[in-house]
Amino acid sequence: MQNELVYTIEQISREKGINSEEIVNAIEDAIQTTARKHYKNQENLVARLNRATGQVELYLQKLVVQETTSSETEIDVEKAREINSEANLGDRVDVLLTRRPLGRIDAQAAKQIIFQRVKEAERKKVYDEYSIRVGEIINGIVKNVEKGDLIVDLGTIEAILPKTQQSPTETYSRGERIRALIVRVHRFSNDPQIVLSRTDPRMLTRFFESEIPEIYDGTITIKATVREPGDRAKIAVATTNKEIDPVGACVGIKGTRVQSVINELHGERIDIIEWSDDIVKLASNALKPAKVSQVELVDEKEKRLEIIVETDQLSLAIGKKGQNVRLASRLTGWKIDIKSQDEKKKEITENAARFDAFRSRITQLPNLGEKAVLAMESAGGNNLEKLKQIQSASEFSTLDADTAGQLYQEVQEFVNSQVAVKVSG
Repeated sequence: MQNELVYTIEQISREKGINSEEIVNAIEDAIQTTARKHYKNQENLVARLNRATGQVELYLQKLVVQETTSSETEIDVEKAREINSEANLGDRVDVLLTRRPLGRIDAQAAKQIIFQRVKEAERKKVYDEYSIRVGEIINGIVKNVEKGDLIVDLGTIEAILPKTQQSPTETYSRGERIRALIVRVHRFSNDPQIVLSRTDPRMLTRFFESEIPEIYDGTITIKATVREPGDRAKIAVATTNKEIDPVGACVGIKGTRVQSVINELHGERIDIIEWSDDIVKLASNALKPAKVSQVELVDEKEKRLEIIVETDQLSLAIGKKGQNVRLASRLTGWKIDIKSQDEKKKEITENAARFDAFRSRITQLPNLGEKAVLAMESAGGNNLEKLKQIQSASEFSTLDADTAGQLYQEVQEFVNSQVAVKVSG
């Protein structure tokens, strides 16, 4: 009759879905370590658990030789063939040392190993199951609140929703149902392996996919999503089907579709905009509900835009505490500077006045004068913005090298001074 340990191993194997051989191997390793201490650290000692009898069998692995010089490590070929008829010189054979039931120390070590392997196998099972589900929405019940973190019961395993991943406008109590996004699954950890989020932008994407059939079937594509959780979000959508209005399809009749998502996010406002590969058009859309009058590419390399709006649209474009322009900047990936038309007109007037003063100054400088002004205008430098684009003295081709160098130095000093004025202003 099989002993209790063998029965326990097979029971755990069935219940936990763990290969019983894995547990047996672990137990043998533990018993082998214990036995080596007893037999004065014999490295060639091997322990095996006989699953038919429940006994531990200890073997010495010996090298098959023609004539032995050490009885502890070698065995002559004739005796080896009594154990294994196919043994040859150079092979290793297992010589039975002892056969005994598990002792108290062995049993304790075996139980500890079983417990450890079961925990490891369970964690591996969780990792294998949930690591491929990162980015999915999952349902659970709040089991506990620990220092602001929510412990969520997923049915067969617990997950954690850290305080940093919770919306500032949402509160949950024990026993409440909750939907959250799986953001990470830890491979090795003593804490809950599955980390959830209610703030990740992908959560908004998943909700839209579940509510909008055209997104689910690929007719409409979500291009970008940004959020300030609990307050406001922007989502950019596009379609290759000219007969479909992607924004209208996401909003739904009387806003029913988007309202479902808003409800899931406990009232978070959502701006749905149409995506465009043209950054000018995309930036205009991203600042909605504000109406944009003009978009200028200030620096394409540094991705900087200047956007002009009607004066009465300025506060709407910027948003409360800069929220609207901040979200628009994150959605487009460009830095956005917003000005009203009145501010832009004033800036143009002031820049023109400064340029005229600079132009007059060049006219009066020795070695420069009118010829330098003409050279500057020939190079395209007829206003402050154009002066910024002049990259070297060689662009003043009608002047000699010394004069061109002097003019270029004056231009650079003027441009830098205007940048300093703009920053301080």
